Amino acid sequence: MGKVKAQLSISADGYAAGPSQSEEHPLGEGGERLHEWVVELAAWRRMHGRPGGAVNASTEVFERAAGGVGAVVMGRNMFGPVRGPWTEPLWEGWWGEEPPFHVPVFVLTHHPREPLEMRGGTTFHFVTEGFDRALELAREAAGDADVSVGGGPSTIRQAIRGGHLEELLISQVPVLLGGGERLLDGLAPGDAELEQAEVVEAPGVAHVLYRLRYRR
Repeated sequence: MGKVKAQLSISADGYAAGPSQSEEHPLGEGGERLHEWVVELAAWRRMHGRPGGAVNASTEVFERAAGGVGAVVMGRNMFGPVRGPWTEPLWEGWWGEEPPFHVPVFVLTHHPREPLEMRGGTTFHFVTEGFDRALELAREAAGDADVSVGGGPSTIRQAIRGGHLEELLISQVPVLLGGGERLLDGLAPGDAELEQAEVVEAPGVAHVLYRLRYRR
């Protein structure tokens, strides 16, 4: 069985998304600045069918984080801005007809919906029974591969509170957002113990890999 891991970019003041998230600003106002470092990478651009890009110290970090993933768990807020019951036309995600996951994706929601099969091997499954059930299904789908907890921050916090998350890669960007949603907000000291495993300095970002341990 593979690891349960997560990776997320945050601002210098700890926010993983800026204020006022919407369809126009899916990462909140100013939140797109958190991901400029990765959008510039050739490895990321290749995954999204785009040419060009840079190769630097972030490349290996990104490739390791993205590699070996057999399934993804994400919150509904990461899937899209739609709230409440699903209505026509049904939202199909931010990523177009061929999302970059290429594995089963399990979306947390309170409202049932039939699976959404996309091009390139991505199928979105909508799970109404909570995070633990979504992770159980993701583990089954992933087999020996890793499960990536794709976000948003509240979904990663659920993984930590449940004692499931084994690795957390935080990519801290030198910007101030001044508001929004903090990644680790509300977690208690006893929820997990973090061991710093690696630090990588790269253009426009510092990557810190933590391994998580639980006393339960």
